[in-house]
Amino acid sequence: MPKESLSGVVATQGAPKSIADLETLLKDDIKVKVAGIDVDGVLRGKYMSKEKFLSAASSDGFNFCSVIFGWDIHDTVYSKELLISNRANGYRDLIASIDLATYRRIPWENNVPFFLVSFLDPDTKEPICADPRGVLRKVASRAQANGWRCIAGCEYEYFQFKETPESLAKKNFRDLQPLTPGMHGYSLLRTQLNTEYFNDLFDESLKFQVPLEGHHTETGPGVYETALAYTDALRMADNAILFKFLAKSVGMKRGVVPSFMAKPWGNLPGCSGHIHVSLRDADGKSLFALGEDQLKTGRSDAQYEDTKFLSQEGEWFLAGVLDGLPDVMPMLVPTINGYKRLVGGEAFWAPNAVTYGYDSRAASVRIISPPSVPPSATRLEVRVPGADMNPYFALSAIFALGLRGIEKKLKLPGPPVSQLSPEDKKTGKVKMLPQSLEAATERMMRPDSIAREEAVFGSDFVDHFGGTRQHEVRLWNEAVTNWEVERYLELA
Repeated sequence: MPKESLSGVVATQGAPKSIADLETLLKDDIKVKVAGIDVDGVLRGKYMSKEKFLSAASSDGFNFCSVIFGWDIHDTVYSKELLISNRANGYRDLIASIDLATYRRIPWENNVPFFLVSFLDPDTKEPICADPRGVLRKVASRAQANGWRCIAGCEYEYFQFKETPESLAKKNFRDLQPLTPGMHGYSLLRTQLNTEYFNDLFDESLKFQVPLEGHHTETGPGVYETALAYTDALRMADNAILFKFLAKSVGMKRGVVPSFMAKPWGNLPGCSGHIHVSLRDADGKSLFALGEDQLKTGRSDAQYEDTKFLSQEGEWFLAGVLDGLPDVMPMLVPTINGYKRLVGGEAFWAPNAVTYGYDSRAASVRIISPPSVPPSATRLEVRVPGADMNPYFALSAIFALGLRGIEKKLKLPGPPVSQLSPEDKKTGKVKMLPQSLEAATERMMRPDSIAREEAVFGSDFVDHFGGTRQHEVRLWNEAVTNWEVERYLELA
Protein backbone atom coordinates (compact mmCIF):
# COMPACT_ATOMS: atom_id res chain seq x y z
CA MET A 1 0.00 0.00 0.00
CA PRO A 2 1.18 3.60 -0.59
CA LYS A 3 2.70 5.48 2.31
CA GLU A 4 0.25 7.30 4.58
CA SER A 5 0.79 10.99 5.29
CA LEU A 6 0.74 12.70 8.67
CA SER A 7 -2.82 13.86 7.93
CA GLY A 8 -4.03 10.26 7.91
CA VAL A 9 -4.61 10.03 4.17
CA VAL A 10 -2.57 8.15 1.58
CA ALA A 11 -0.72 10.97 -0.14
CA THR A 12 -1.09 11.60 -3.85
CA GLN A 13 1.87 11.25 -6.17
CA GLY A 14 4.04 14.37 -5.98
CA ALA A 15 2.41 15.70 -2.82
CA PRO A 16 4.75 18.12 -1.01
CA LYS A 17 6.18 17.04 2.34
CA SER A 18 7.19 20.51 3.48
CA ILE A 19 6.54 24.19 2.78
CA ALA A 20 9.82 24.30 0.86
CA ASP A 21 8.57 21.44 -1.34
CA LEU A 22 5.29 23.31 -1.79
CA GLU A 23 6.98 26.50 -2.89
CA THR A 24 9.01 24.58 -5.46
CA LEU A 25 5.89 22.74 -6.67
CA LEU A 26 4.00 26.00 -7.24
CA LYS A 27 6.87 28.08 -8.62
CA ASP A 28 5.24 28.47 -12.06
CA ASP A 29 1.66 28.94 -10.78
CA ILE A 30 -0.25 32.12 -9.95
CA LYS A 31 -3.30 30.61 -8.25
CA VAL A 32 -4.51 27.49 -6.43
CA LYS A 33 -7.96 25.93 -6.12
CA VAL A 34 -9.07 24.65 -2.70
CA ALA A 35 -12.24 22.93 -1.51
CA GLY A 36 -13.81 21.35 1.55
CA ILE A 37 -16.88 19.15 1.84
CA ASP A 38 -20.22 19.98 3.45
CA VAL A 39 -22.62 17.50 5.08
CA ASP A 40 -24.39 16.83 1.76
CA GLY A 41 -21.12 15.85 0.11
CA VAL A 42 -20.96 19.03 -1.95
CA LEU A 43 -17.52 20.51 -2.63
CA ARG A 44 -17.36 24.12 -1.42
CA GLY A 45 -14.27 26.01 -2.48
CA LYS A 46 -12.57 28.83 -4.33
CA TYR A 47 -9.45 30.07 -6.06
CA MET A 48 -6.70 31.60 -3.93
CA SER A 49 -3.67 33.57 -5.03
CA LYS A 50 -0.45 31.61 -4.66
CA GLU A 51 0.82 34.07 -2.06
CA LYS A 52 -2.33 33.81 0.07
CA PHE A 53 -2.30 30.02 -0.21
CA LEU A 54 1.36 29.70 0.83
CA SER A 55 0.71 31.91 3.83
CA ALA A 56 -2.25 29.76 4.88
CA ALA A 57 -0.35 26.51 4.33
CA SER A 58 2.41 27.82 6.62
CA SER A 59 -0.06 28.35 9.49
CA ASP A 60 -3.23 26.73 10.85
CA GLY A 61 -5.05 27.50 7.60
CA PHE A 62 -7.34 30.26 6.36
CA ASN A 63 -10.76 31.57 7.34
CA PHE A 64 -13.82 30.06 5.66
CA CYS A 65 -17.41 31.09 6.36
CA SER A 66 -19.18 28.52 8.55
CA VAL A 67 -22.46 29.07 6.69
CA ILE A 68 -21.67 26.03 4.53
CA PHE A 69 -22.62 24.07 7.67
CA GLY A 70 -25.61 26.34 8.29
CA TRP A 71 -27.42 25.91 4.99
CA ASP A 72 -28.62 23.06 2.80
CA ILE A 73 -27.65 21.75 -0.62
CA HIS A 74 -29.43 24.72 -2.28
CA ASP A 75 -27.98 27.35 0.10
CA THR A 76 -31.17 27.74 2.13
CA VAL A 77 -30.45 28.40 5.81
CA TYR A 78 -31.65 25.53 8.00
CA SER A 79 -35.09 25.97 9.49
CA LYS A 80 -33.69 25.02 12.91
CA GLU A 81 -30.65 26.67 14.53
CA LEU A 82 -27.84 24.10 14.65
CA LEU A 83 -24.57 23.84 16.53
CA ILE A 84 -21.85 24.90 14.08
CA SER A 85 -23.22 27.90 12.22
CA ASN A 86 -26.17 29.98 13.39
CA ARG A 87 -27.47 33.49 13.98
CA ALA A 88 -26.24 33.48 17.57
CA ASN A 89 -22.61 33.06 16.54
CA GLY A 90 -23.05 35.31 13.52
CA TYR A 91 -22.23 32.53 11.07
CA ARG A 92 -18.62 33.01 12.15
CA ASP A 93 -15.58 31.80 10.28
CA LEU A 94 -14.10 28.35 10.61
CA ILE A 95 -10.47 27.51 9.97
CA ALA A 96 -9.90 25.67 6.71
CA SER A 97 -6.83 23.52 7.30
CA ILE A 98 -5.03 22.64 4.06
CA ASP A 99 -4.10 18.97 3.58
CA LEU A 100 -0.92 18.98 1.50
CA ALA A 101 -1.24 15.21 1.01
CA THR A 102 -4.27 15.78 -1.26
CA TYR A 103 -2.31 17.69 -3.92
CA ARG A 104 -3.29 17.07 -7.51
CA ARG A 105 -3.80 19.16 -10.64
CA ILE A 106 -7.10 19.59 -12.46
CA PRO A 107 -6.40 18.55 -16.06
CA TRP A 108 -9.54 20.13 -17.54
CA GLU A 109 -8.75 23.49 -15.84
CA ASN A 110 -5.29 24.12 -17.31
CA ASN A 111 -3.68 21.91 -14.68
CA VAL A 112 -4.38 24.35 -11.85
CA PRO A 113 -3.10 22.93 -8.52
CA PHE A 114 -5.81 21.67 -6.18
CA PHE A 115 -5.92 20.78 -2.48
CA LEU A 116 -8.64 19.60 -0.09
CA VAL A 117 -9.18 21.20 3.30
CA SER A 118 -10.66 20.09 6.61
CA PHE A 119 -12.65 22.43 8.83
CA LEU A 120 -11.53 23.25 12.38
CA ASP A 121 -13.13 25.08 15.28
CA PRO A 122 -11.44 28.52 15.45
CA ASP A 123 -11.18 28.39 19.25
CA THR A 124 -10.00 24.83 19.88
CA LYS A 125 -8.31 24.18 16.53
CA GLU A 126 -9.99 20.75 16.65
CA PRO A 127 -12.13 19.33 13.79
CA ILE A 128 -15.74 20.46 13.99
CA CYS A 129 -18.14 17.62 14.78
CA ALA A 130 -19.66 17.41 11.29
CA ASP A 131 -16.60 17.97 9.09
CA PRO A 132 -16.80 14.92 6.80
CA ARG A 133 -13.03 14.42 6.53
CA GLY A 134 -12.59 14.91 10.27
CA VAL A 135 -15.32 12.38 11.11
CA LEU A 136 -13.76 9.66 8.94
CA ARG A 137 -10.23 10.44 10.13
CA LYS A 138 -11.41 9.96 13.73
CA VAL A 139 -12.83 6.51 12.94
CA ALA A 140 -9.72 5.49 11.01
CA SER A 141 -7.52 6.53 13.94
CA ARG A 142 -9.44 4.13 16.21
CA ALA A 143 -8.58 1.30 13.85
CA GLN A 144 -4.96 2.46 13.72
CA ALA A 145 -4.79 2.29 17.52
CA ASN A 146 -5.28 -1.47 17.13
CA GLY A 147 -2.68 -1.71 14.37
CA TRP A 148 -5.28 -1.90 11.57
CA ARG A 149 -5.93 0.14 8.45
CA CYS A 150 -9.38 0.78 7.03
CA ILE A 151 -9.40 -0.21 3.35
CA ALA A 152 -12.31 0.54 1.02
CA GLY A 153 -13.54 0.75 -2.53
CA CYS A 154 -16.62 2.58 -3.87
CA GLU A 155 -18.78 1.92 -6.93
CA TYR A 156 -21.11 4.46 -8.50
CA GLU A 157 -24.05 3.93 -10.82
CA TYR A 158 -25.30 7.12 -12.46
CA PHE A 159 -27.64 8.31 -15.21
CA GLN A 160 -26.49 10.73 -17.90
CA PHE A 161 -28.63 13.18 -19.81
CA LYS A 162 -28.06 15.16 -23.00
CA GLU A 163 -28.79 18.37 -21.17
CA THR A 164 -27.12 21.44 -19.66
CA PRO A 165 -27.80 23.27 -16.38
CA GLU A 166 -29.71 25.84 -18.45
CA SER A 167 -31.87 23.26 -20.26
CA LEU A 168 -32.64 21.49 -16.97
CA ALA A 169 -34.01 24.74 -15.55
CA LYS A 170 -35.88 25.61 -18.75
CA LYS A 171 -37.56 22.19 -18.79
CA ASN A 172 -38.27 22.30 -15.04
CA PHE A 173 -36.31 19.05 -14.80
CA ARG A 174 -38.96 17.19 -16.84
CA ASP A 175 -38.84 15.31 -20.15
CA LEU A 176 -35.07 15.00 -20.02
CA GLN A 177 -33.23 13.23 -22.83
CA PRO A 178 -31.16 10.22 -21.73
CA LEU A 179 -27.67 9.98 -23.16
CA THR A 180 -28.62 6.69 -24.85
CA PRO A 181 -31.92 4.80 -25.16
CA GLY A 182 -32.77 1.35 -23.83
CA MET A 183 -31.46 -1.10 -21.24
CA HIS A 184 -27.90 -2.04 -22.17
CA GLY A 185 -25.72 -3.20 -19.28
CA TYR A 186 -22.09 -3.98 -20.14
CA SER A 187 -22.66 -2.85 -23.72
CA LEU A 188 -19.68 -2.31 -26.00
CA LEU A 189 -21.89 -0.65 -28.61
CA ARG A 190 -23.58 1.98 -26.45
CA THR A 191 -20.26 3.45 -25.30
CA GLN A 192 -19.35 4.17 -28.93
CA LEU A 193 -22.27 6.60 -29.23
CA ASN A 194 -20.51 9.00 -26.84
CA THR A 195 -17.01 7.59 -26.96
CA GLU A 196 -15.17 10.85 -26.23
CA TYR A 197 -17.17 11.48 -23.06
CA PHE A 198 -17.03 7.83 -21.95
CA ASN A 199 -13.26 7.68 -22.37
CA ASP A 200 -12.72 11.13 -20.86
CA LEU A 201 -14.23 9.91 -17.60
CA PHE A 202 -11.65 7.15 -17.34
CA ASP A 203 -8.64 9.01 -18.74
CA GLU A 204 -9.15 12.28 -16.86
CA SER A 205 -9.66 10.33 -13.63
CA LEU A 206 -6.20 8.84 -13.97
CA LYS A 207 -4.67 12.27 -14.62
CA PHE A 208 -6.60 13.64 -11.60
CA GLN A 209 -5.18 10.88 -9.40
CA VAL A 210 -8.56 9.23 -8.91
CA PRO A 211 -7.69 5.76 -10.26
CA LEU A 212 -10.50 3.51 -11.49
CA GLU A 213 -10.80 -0.28 -11.60
CA GLY A 214 -13.77 -0.63 -13.93
CA HIS A 215 -15.99 1.54 -16.14
CA HIS A 216 -18.96 0.29 -18.20
CA THR A 217 -22.60 0.80 -19.09
CA GLU A 218 -25.20 -0.41 -16.61
CA THR A 219 -28.83 -1.41 -17.14
CA GLY A 220 -30.93 1.66 -17.85
CA PRO A 221 -31.09 4.49 -20.41
CA GLY A 222 -27.78 6.35 -20.31
CA VAL A 223 -26.53 4.61 -17.17
CA TYR A 224 -22.84 4.02 -16.41
CA GLU A 225 -21.18 2.22 -13.54
CA THR A 226 -17.69 3.16 -12.37
CA ALA A 227 -15.66 1.30 -9.76
CA LEU A 228 -12.92 3.26 -8.00
CA ALA A 229 -9.64 1.50 -7.20
CA TYR A 230 -9.48 0.46 -3.55
CA THR A 231 -7.22 2.29 -1.13
CA ASP A 232 -7.31 3.49 2.48
CA ALA A 233 -10.70 4.79 3.61
CA LEU A 234 -9.96 8.53 3.76
CA ARG A 235 -8.24 8.54 0.36
CA MET A 236 -11.17 6.53 -1.01
CA ALA A 237 -13.70 9.06 0.28
CA ASP A 238 -11.62 11.87 -1.23
CA ASN A 239 -11.47 10.01 -4.53
CA ALA A 240 -15.19 9.27 -4.48
CA ILE A 241 -16.19 12.89 -3.90
CA LEU A 242 -13.69 14.06 -6.51
CA PHE A 243 -14.93 11.56 -9.09
CA LYS A 244 -18.37 13.17 -8.91
CA PHE A 245 -16.75 16.57 -9.40
CA LEU A 246 -14.78 15.20 -12.34
CA ALA A 247 -17.78 13.55 -13.99
CA LYS A 248 -19.89 16.70 -13.74
CA SER A 249 -17.03 18.90 -14.97
CA VAL A 250 -16.20 16.67 -17.94
CA GLY A 251 -19.91 16.36 -18.66
CA MET A 252 -20.31 20.15 -18.90
CA LYS A 253 -17.66 20.26 -21.62
CA ARG A 254 -19.45 17.50 -23.57
CA GLY A 255 -23.05 18.70 -23.17
CA VAL A 256 -23.85 15.92 -20.70
CA VAL A 257 -25.32 16.09 -17.20
CA PRO A 258 -24.42 13.02 -15.11
CA SER A 259 -26.78 12.49 -12.17
CA PHE A 260 -25.94 10.65 -8.97
CA MET A 261 -29.53 10.98 -7.72
CA ALA A 262 -30.48 7.63 -6.19
CA LYS A 263 -33.81 7.09 -7.98
CA PRO A 264 -34.51 9.41 -10.95
CA TRP A 265 -37.24 7.15 -12.39
CA GLY A 266 -39.90 5.25 -10.49
CA ASN A 267 -40.11 2.34 -12.93
CA LEU A 268 -36.36 1.77 -13.37
CA PRO A 269 -33.59 0.52 -11.09
CA GLY A 270 -31.99 3.21 -8.97
CA CYS A 271 -28.34 4.24 -8.71
CA SER A 272 -26.33 2.45 -6.07
CA GLY A 273 -23.19 3.49 -4.24
CA HIS A 274 -21.94 0.09 -3.09
CA ILE A 275 -19.00 0.11 -0.68
CA HIS A 276 -16.39 -2.65 -0.26
CA VAL A 277 -14.53 -2.73 3.07
CA SER A 278 -11.83 -4.64 4.91
CA LEU A 279 -9.24 -4.15 7.62
CA ARG A 280 -5.54 -4.79 7.11
CA ASP A 281 -2.79 -5.32 9.62
CA ALA A 282 0.65 -3.72 9.63
CA ASP A 283 1.92 -6.32 7.15
CA GLY A 284 -0.88 -5.57 4.69
CA LYS A 285 -2.74 -8.81 5.35
CA SER A 286 -6.53 -8.74 5.42
CA LEU A 287 -7.87 -9.15 8.94
CA PHE A 288 -10.94 -10.79 7.40
CA ALA A 289 -8.95 -13.55 5.65
CA LEU A 290 -8.37 -17.07 6.98
CA GLY A 291 -4.95 -18.56 7.45
CA GLU A 292 -3.70 -21.19 4.99
CA ASP A 293 -4.38 -23.99 7.48
CA GLN A 294 -8.13 -23.22 7.39
CA LEU A 295 -8.63 -22.65 3.67
CA LYS A 296 -9.52 -26.24 2.78
CA THR A 297 -12.41 -26.69 5.16
CA GLY A 298 -13.16 -23.22 6.44
CA ARG A 299 -13.47 -22.04 10.02
CA SER A 300 -14.95 -24.74 12.27
CA ASP A 301 -16.39 -22.24 14.76
CA ALA A 302 -18.18 -20.10 12.15
CA GLN A 303 -21.66 -19.13 13.27
CA TYR A 304 -23.15 -20.07 9.88
CA GLU A 305 -22.02 -21.79 6.70
CA ASP A 306 -21.91 -18.45 4.86
CA THR A 307 -19.19 -17.15 7.21
CA LYS A 308 -16.95 -20.26 7.15
CA PHE A 309 -14.32 -18.52 5.04
CA LEU A 310 -14.51 -15.25 6.94
CA SER A 311 -12.21 -14.82 9.95
CA GLN A 312 -13.60 -14.52 13.46
CA GLU A 313 -12.77 -10.81 13.42
CA GLY A 314 -14.53 -10.52 10.08
CA GLU A 315 -17.63 -12.19 11.49
CA TRP A 316 -17.63 -9.85 14.49
CA PHE A 317 -17.19 -6.87 12.16
CA LEU A 318 -20.14 -8.06 10.05
CA ALA A 319 -22.27 -8.53 13.17
CA GLY A 320 -21.41 -4.99 14.27
CA VAL A 321 -22.50 -3.53 10.95
CA LEU A 322 -25.78 -5.45 11.03
CA ASP A 323 -26.43 -4.54 14.68
CA GLY A 324 -26.14 -0.81 14.07
CA LEU A 325 -27.34 -0.52 10.48
CA PRO A 326 -30.90 0.70 11.25
CA ASP A 327 -29.50 3.42 13.57
CA VAL A 328 -27.12 4.95 10.99
CA MET A 329 -29.30 4.92 7.89
CA PRO A 330 -29.16 8.72 7.33
CA MET A 331 -25.39 8.40 6.96
CA LEU A 332 -25.85 5.77 4.24
CA VAL A 333 -29.03 7.09 2.63
CA PRO A 334 -29.13 10.85 3.36
CA THR A 335 -31.85 12.09 1.00
CA ILE A 336 -35.62 11.90 0.63
CA ASN A 337 -35.20 10.33 -2.79
CA GLY A 338 -32.70 7.72 -1.60
CA TYR A 339 -35.42 5.76 0.18
CA LYS A 340 -37.42 5.47 -3.05
CA ARG A 341 -34.58 3.25 -4.25
CA LEU A 342 -35.08 0.93 -1.26
CA VAL A 343 -38.88 0.74 -1.51
CA GLY A 344 -39.62 -2.30 -3.60
CA GLY A 345 -36.33 -3.76 -2.49
CA GLU A 346 -35.43 -6.94 -4.30
CA ALA A 347 -37.38 -6.00 -7.45
CA PHE A 348 -34.66 -3.45 -8.20
CA TRP A 349 -31.64 -5.14 -6.55
CA ALA A 350 -31.81 -2.79 -3.55
CA PRO A 351 -31.82 -4.16 0.02
CA ASN A 352 -34.37 -2.99 2.56
CA ALA A 353 -33.71 -5.27 5.55
CA VAL A 354 -30.92 -6.28 7.92
CA THR A 355 -29.59 -9.20 5.90
CA TYR A 356 -26.29 -10.73 4.84
CA GLY A 357 -25.11 -13.62 2.72
CA TYR A 358 -22.17 -15.23 0.96
CA ASP A 359 -21.82 -13.69 -2.51
CA SER A 360 -25.46 -12.58 -2.32
CA ARG A 361 -26.59 -9.48 -4.19
CA ALA A 362 -29.98 -9.82 -2.53
CA ALA A 363 -28.52 -8.99 0.89
CA SER A 364 -27.69 -5.69 2.56
CA VAL A 365 -24.18 -6.98 3.22
CA ARG A 366 -22.56 -9.33 0.75
CA ILE A 367 -19.72 -11.54 1.98
CA ILE A 368 -16.96 -11.87 -0.62
CA SER A 369 -14.55 -14.61 0.41
CA PRO A 370 -13.04 -17.91 -0.72
CA PRO A 371 -13.82 -20.01 -2.60
CA SER A 372 -15.01 -17.31 -5.05
CA VAL A 373 -11.99 -15.01 -4.48
CA PRO A 374 -8.43 -15.42 -3.15
CA PRO A 375 -8.04 -14.99 0.63
CA SER A 376 -6.33 -11.62 0.14
CA ALA A 377 -9.51 -10.29 -1.51
CA THR A 378 -11.79 -11.24 1.40
CA ARG A 379 -14.08 -8.32 2.14
CA LEU A 380 -17.64 -7.16 2.78
CA GLU A 381 -19.78 -5.25 0.30
CA VAL A 382 -22.36 -2.96 1.89
CA ARG A 383 -25.12 -2.57 -0.70
CA VAL A 384 -27.45 -0.17 1.12
CA PRO A 385 -26.02 3.23 0.07
CA GLY A 386 -27.13 4.96 -3.11
CA ALA A 387 -24.98 7.08 -5.38
CA ASP A 388 -26.19 10.17 -3.49
CA MET A 389 -24.34 9.15 -0.32
CA ASN A 390 -21.73 11.31 1.34
CA PRO A 391 -18.85 8.79 1.14
CA TYR A 392 -17.14 10.15 4.26
CA PHE A 393 -20.18 9.57 6.45
CA ALA A 394 -21.04 6.23 4.82
CA LEU A 395 -17.52 4.86 5.31
CA SER A 396 -17.41 6.26 8.85
CA ALA A 397 -20.66 4.47 9.70
CA ILE A 398 -19.53 1.12 8.32
CA PHE A 399 -16.11 1.10 9.95
CA ALA A 400 -17.32 2.52 13.28
CA LEU A 401 -19.99 -0.18 13.52
CA GLY A 402 -17.60 -2.91 12.42
CA LEU A 403 -14.96 -1.91 14.96
CA ARG A 404 -17.67 -1.84 17.61
CA GLY A 405 -18.62 -5.37 16.60
CA ILE A 406 -15.04 -6.57 17.03
CA GLU A 407 -14.69 -4.82 20.39
CA LYS A 408 -17.93 -6.30 21.71
CA LYS A 409 -17.47 -9.68 19.94
CA LEU A 410 -21.03 -9.46 18.69
CA LYS A 411 -22.97 -12.43 17.32
CA LEU A 412 -24.77 -12.39 14.01
CA PRO A 413 -28.47 -11.52 14.46
CA GLY A 414 -29.76 -14.55 12.56
CA PRO A 415 -29.22 -16.83 9.59
CA PRO A 416 -28.05 -15.63 6.16
CA VAL A 417 -30.49 -14.40 3.55
CA SER A 418 -30.42 -17.75 1.72
CA GLN A 419 -32.21 -19.31 4.69
CA LEU A 420 -34.91 -16.64 4.89
CA SER A 421 -38.27 -16.33 3.13
CA PRO A 422 -40.37 -13.29 2.18
CA GLU A 423 -42.68 -14.22 5.06
CA ASP A 424 -39.85 -13.66 7.54
CA LYS A 425 -40.01 -9.93 6.81
CA LYS A 426 -43.72 -9.85 7.53
CA THR A 427 -43.47 -11.83 10.76
CA GLY A 428 -40.62 -9.75 12.15
CA LYS A 429 -38.02 -12.50 12.01
CA VAL A 430 -35.97 -10.15 9.83
CA LYS A 431 -35.48 -6.57 10.98
CA MET A 432 -36.51 -4.05 8.31
CA LEU A 433 -34.55 -0.89 7.60
CA PRO A 434 -36.30 2.49 7.93
CA GLN A 435 -38.28 3.18 4.76
CA SER A 436 -38.10 6.98 4.75
CA LEU A 437 -35.64 9.70 5.71
CA GLU A 438 -38.08 10.86 8.38
CA ALA A 439 -38.23 7.44 10.02
CA ALA A 440 -34.47 6.94 9.65
CA THR A 441 -33.70 10.32 11.25
CA GLU A 442 -36.07 9.70 14.14
CA ARG A 443 -34.40 6.36 14.80
CA MET A 444 -30.88 7.82 14.58
CA MET A 445 -31.74 10.64 17.00
CA ARG A 446 -33.25 8.41 19.72
CA PRO A 447 -31.47 8.82 23.09
CA ASP A 448 -30.34 5.17 23.01
CA SER A 449 -29.33 5.14 19.35
CA ILE A 450 -26.09 3.30 18.61
CA ALA A 451 -25.14 6.31 16.47
CA ARG A 452 -24.94 8.44 19.65
CA GLU A 453 -22.23 6.26 21.19
CA GLU A 454 -18.93 8.16 21.33
CA ALA A 455 -17.16 5.27 19.62
CA VAL A 456 -19.56 5.59 16.68
CA PHE A 457 -20.59 9.22 15.90
CA GLY A 458 -21.40 10.85 19.25
CA SER A 459 -24.28 13.13 20.17
CA ASP A 460 -22.81 16.38 18.82
CA PHE A 461 -22.66 14.90 15.34
CA VAL A 462 -26.05 13.20 15.61
CA ASP A 463 -27.76 16.38 16.78
CA HIS A 464 -26.21 18.52 14.05
CA PHE A 465 -26.54 16.09 11.16
CA GLY A 466 -29.94 14.95 12.38
CA GLY A 467 -31.07 18.57 12.37
CA THR A 468 -30.01 18.91 8.75
CA ARG A 469 -32.05 15.82 7.84
CA GLN A 470 -35.08 17.13 9.75
CA HIS A 471 -34.80 20.27 7.63
CA GLU A 472 -34.81 18.13 4.48
CA VAL A 473 -37.89 16.23 5.71
CA ARG A 474 -39.70 19.48 6.53
CA LEU A 475 -39.13 20.85 3.03
CA TRP A 476 -40.41 17.59 1.55
CA ASN A 477 -43.50 17.58 3.75
CA GLU A 478 -44.27 21.15 2.68
CA ALA A 479 -43.82 20.43 -1.04
CA VAL A 480 -46.75 19.80 -3.38
CA THR A 481 -45.63 17.31 -6.01
CA ASN A 482 -46.73 16.79 -9.61
CA TRP A 483 -48.09 13.39 -8.59
CA GLU A 484 -50.43 15.01 -6.04
CA VAL A 485 -51.67 17.61 -8.49
CA GLU A 486 -52.31 15.06 -11.24
CA ARG A 487 -54.04 12.69 -8.86
CA TYR A 488 -56.24 15.03 -6.85
CA LEU A 489 -56.73 18.40 -8.57
CA GLU A 490 -59.69 17.42 -10.73
CA LEU A 491 -61.37 14.59 -8.81
CA ALA A 492 -60.89 15.34 -5.10
